[in-house]
Amino acid sequence: MIDVATFHQNIKKNIINNCYVLCGNDEQTIKECVKSLVNKFVDKDFIDLNYMEFDGNSLESFEPVINACQTLPFMSDKKVVLVYRASFIEDDKGENSKISADKAFNNFCEYIGTIPDHCILIIYDVFKGKRDKPGKRINKLSKSSCVVKVDKLKGQQLENKIKVFFENRDKQIGRIELKAFCSVMDENNLSVVENEVEKLCCFTDGRDITKEDIKALFLKSSDDDIFDLVNPISNKRLKEALEVLNELIYRGEKTNHILNMIERQFTLLFKVKLGVNAKKSKEVIMKEVNVRSDYAFDMLLSQGKKFTLRQLQHAIELCINAEQKMKTSTVDEKTELELLIINAIAG
Repeated sequence: MIDVATFHQNIKKNIINNCYVLCGNDEQTIKECVKSLVNKFVDKDFIDLNYMEFDGNSLESFEPVINACQTLPFMSDKKVVLVYRASFIEDDKGENSKISADKAFNNFCEYIGTIPDHCILIIYDVFKGKRDKPGKRINKLSKSSCVVKVDKLKGQQLENKIKVFFENRDKQIGRIELKAFCSVMDENNLSVVENEVEKLCCFTDGRDITKEDIKALFLKSSDDDIFDLVNPISNKRLKEALEVLNELIYRGEKTNHILNMIERQFTLLFKVKLGVNAKKSKEVIMKEVNVRSDYAFDMLLSQGKKFTLRQLQHAIELCINAEQKMKTSTVDEKTELELLIINAIAG
């Protein structure tokens, strides 16, 4: 089993298999792998004759696939046959709408060893869940075919891929802005990410992309508002914190929602600081606090440095006490929030 990077390196080195099994969450990346093989071996002038596709969930039998593979290519050394969304290679799939998963899988396994040299057979399956992994069937296929596991792109690979999306639209994006954009993209599906690129390009039509543009389009307003409220608290800027509170209330935010978000933010800061003090990795802490965006985590990390654990624990206790008062008495809720902020700063 290989990854996408190895797959592309092998193609450049002309290390080619006649049977590929691709699997993963990101169908667009899978399709691009297929496209790279088609572009290498199929002349676009004869693509209708030397490239055939079959819907894996609509096959009534595997015979049409075998017949396509056995037919000689036209004016070419190779032909490519694709079976897409072939869920029959997943474990415990039971019956397809047309052909049983067991029958289709067994037919495929039997045919792999007899695929002619002139044909490249590709089968791919898109995982339904983000945590899905190759099962026993796919692991079995890795012994007789080239299995490519298409994982979510990360780090420099993701940045390079997204940069191409911008370049395809004749739009330049700076290195810092590109990193900021990538950090707020949580989707495994690159098709969704490309739609977000299109949105950002339209939003900044005729001018350069800034971090403020990315923040305005892709950061959730409620999280951003609470960050803007907790930040002056952490910096002991009472006047600014009260001004942000008044602005939120003026805009129609409910006082109980503001309180819940403040408590949630302090709880996140407390958990992140505990994780850092315990020398846990960034990935482990992000999983524990259920934060997916690197950008959001970095904000929490930066903000948490301005509090001690005792101060954060005290702030959480203040939130709990304020919530009890607001639920069980007739206190002025706005005043209660103001007192919460004052006491959190006094900390």
